[in-house]
Amino acid sequence: MVELGVELAGIRLRNPTILASGILGVTPATLKRAAKGGAGAVTMKSLGPEPRQGHPNPTVLEWECGLINAVGLSNPGVEAGAKEVAEAVKKVKAPVIASFFAKDAAEFGVVAGRLAAAKPAMLEANLSCPNTIREMGIPFAYEPEHAAEAVKAAKERAGDIPLIAKLSPNTHRLKEVAKAVEAAGAGAINMGNTLGPGMLIDVDARKPILANKAGGVSGPAIRPVAVRCVWDVYESVKIPIIGTGGVGSGRDALEMIMAGATAVGVGSAVASGGFKVFGKIAKEMEEWMAKNGVSSVRELVGVAHK
Repeated sequence: MVELGVELAGIRLRNPTILASGILGVTPATLKRAAKGGAGAVTMKSLGPEPRQGHPNPTVLEWECGLINAVGLSNPGVEAGAKEVAEAVKKVKAPVIASFFAKDAAEFGVVAGRLAAAKPAMLEANLSCPNTIREMGIPFAYEPEHAAEAVKAAKERAGDIPLIAKLSPNTHRLKEVAKAVEAAGAGAINMGNTLGPGMLIDVDARKPILANKAGGVSGPAIRPVAVRCVWDVYESVKIPIIGTGGVGSGRDALEMIMAGATAVGVGSAVASGGFKVFGKIAKEMEEWMAKNGVSSVRELVGVAHK
């Protein structure tokens, strides 16, 4: 018998697939559909201290190798969002992860405290959005000192709720950042966010397609980079890793796990494959494991390093 269940920072998941933050909104109804589709856990779109409109349309484009987006962290703000978190915890039959962002370390603490009161299974500090640099400055995840400050402030207000640090593939100091957030109290690392920013130009209009001009790149095109990032982080820390970036099949998920991930984030594949993609990935993993005599996902975590 094959066991797909995993434990992430003390939280039990029925399988390693996690709905990544940002691909859907904050409403319990959409999260419920992801859980019904087979997701082992679901992550809400990132919430900030105040309501934020985000960037003007067009904000998301599907291209031949994935998605490019510059949504700009649009959200209803933590006060309204916390109510959605509390409702989702009651209605969604999978662990709910509340993702959040802020402009400085102190604000990370405030937002974490407000969301912790809604009792999600886990909190996720989004340290790495590449699409708001002009308004909010360089992402915390680019420098170990800044990442550690944000995580420490959030952890102090999170109480007993495990805190995930969402890191970026866009820093040359990734191993240092991973070690810093682990030391600051993160219980897990989400590796990671979109690559870039990148740009696509409409040759007929002779201008960038996105209103923001540049945006984060996700989907199959970035999977090799994401796998390498997971590999590097696994060699640097002891806490569990969520491997995120380009996962759309069971083999993709197994690749992430063999690189060192305990669970896998699924985002762009939901846009192309619908909510059933989680069940599809889990089934394909199960079939491969049964065929290859692997009884538990735990046996495969980091196996490529051996």
